[in-house]
Amino acid sequence: MASENKQVNSGVDSLDRLLGGLFIGDNVVWYDSAGSLASVFWMNFIRASQARGKPLIYVCFDRSPKNLLEKLGSLANAPELTILDCFTHGKGESSDIFLQFYDPPETEFPCRIVPVKDPKNVESLAEILFGIHRHNTDEVCFVFESLTGMQELWENEETVLKYYSRTCPRLYELNTVAYWMMEKEAHSPRLRAHINAIAQVAIELSVKRGKTFLTLLKAENRQIETQDEPLLYWTRDFEVTFQPEGRAVSRFNLGARVKTLRKQRGLSQTELARLIGVTPSNISQVESNIIFPSIPALIKMAEILSVDISAFFQEPGGGSRRAIFPGSQGIEVHLSDLPKGSIFAKRLLPLDMDEDAEPYLIEIPPGKKLPSHFFLFKGEEIGYLISGAIQLKLNQTLQEMSPGDTIYLTDDTPSQWINPGEEPARFFWVKLRRPEKEGNDRSVLAIP
Repeated sequence: MASENKQVNSGVDSLDRLLGGLFIGDNVVWYDSAGSLASVFWMNFIRASQARGKPLIYVCFDRSPKNLLEKLGSLANAPELTILDCFTHGKGESSDIFLQFYDPPETEFPCRIVPVKDPKNVESLAEILFGIHRHNTDEVCFVFESLTGMQELWENEETVLKYYSRTCPRLYELNTVAYWMMEKEAHSPRLRAHINAIAQVAIELSVKRGKTFLTLLKAENRQIETQDEPLLYWTRDFEVTFQPEGRAVSRFNLGARVKTLRKQRGLSQTELARLIGVTPSNISQVESNIIFPSIPALIKMAEILSVDISAFFQEPGGGSRRAIFPGSQGIEVHLSDLPKGSIFAKRLLPLDMDEDAEPYLIEIPPGKKLPSHFFLFKGEEIGYLISGAIQLKLNQTLQEMSPGDTIYLTDDTPSQWINPGEEPARFFWVKLRRPEKEGNDRSVLAIP
C-alpha cells in the first residue's frame, strides 16, 4: 500500500506550496504544450530525489543516452540514478551511430544505464522496469519521457493507454512518485481524459503571448484554490519563479474584475460571451489576464453588466461614495441553478459597489416550487416578506411565512421554497457578508 500522507519535495518550492506537496503514490502527468517546458520540472525532481539519497529510474523513449547525459549534466553523476534506454533499439532503430555509445562493452557511465533490447514489447518493458525496481527496497521515483514517445514507437493509442492504466496503479502501491511527460496536442482528448482519470495530479504547461503558464488540472485529495487557473511563471536555469501572490490583484487586474462582476450578475462565461458576440474561450482568457478585450468589446461588456467602464479598473468598492441610488440602477440577476421562470431577483445596488450588505428584491411566482435556496452563500441572510404567502422546508420541517414576517438565516439554508398562493410572493432580501460568530444558533426565525 502507498504510504499514507507521506510528503516529498518536488524540488520547486513554489510548486510544492501550490500543490500542497507531492505525496508517495502520486502519478503526476505533465501536459507540455510546447514540448520543452516540462524539463526544468523533472530536472528539479531528480535533483530533489538525489538530495534525499533516493533511487530514481528514468525511462527514456525520446533521447539517446548520450543526449540525455548531456541534458542532465552533473545530475547524471549519481549512483542512485538508473536510465532505462528505450531509445537506442526503439526510435534509434538499433543504428550503429547509437550503438557506438555502448562500445566497448565495459564502458563505465556516471550512472547505471540499461538498454532495452525490444522496447516495442510492452510486456517485456514492464518486466524489466519492475525487475529493476525490485532491487530497491527504498522509495523509488520515476520519470517517464514520454507518453508521446511511447505512442510514436508503439503506433497505437490503445497500447499507450493499456500500459499507463496498468502501470500507474502498480506504482501507487509500490510507494513511488512518478512523473509522466506528454505533448498535449499529440494526443486525442479521449486519451487525455482517461489519463486524467487515473493520475493523482495533472498539470498543463503552455505558452501564450510569449509568456509561460502552469495550470493545475487535477490534484487528488487536495483543496486547491487556483485549480484550472493559468498561473504565470518563468524559469532561469533550475530556478522556477511564479508570479508573486497579490501581484495579480493589482489595480489593473482586469480579468479578476470581469470575473467578479460577471458572477455577481449571475452570468456564465458562455452567456456573457453570447451577449457580447465572442467565444466562451475569449471570456476565459480575459478573466485569466491572458488576453485583453478590444475597446468595443469592453464597452459592450460594461453595458451588459450594468456598470461604468471605470469599474473594470478599480478595486472593489473603489467607486465614489453615494447615498441614493435610482431605481433604474437596479440589476436583474440570473439565478442559473434554479428552473427558468421559477424566481426573479433584482439587485438594488450597482455591481461595482462592494459593500458588506447586498440587498435584493426576490419574487417567486404563484404555484412555483424551488428545489433549493436562492443563493449559494457562506454568510448570514435576512428576508422580509412584503406580500404573498410562502412555505419553506428546513431540516425536513415545513414552515410558513406571511406578509410582514422576517426570516434570518445563519448556516442552515432552506432545501425547498413553495408559493402555494395565487399571487407572487415578494421578499426584500439582504445578504450579509459578516464572518461567522462562534456559538451561533444555527436556526431560522420567522418573526411576525
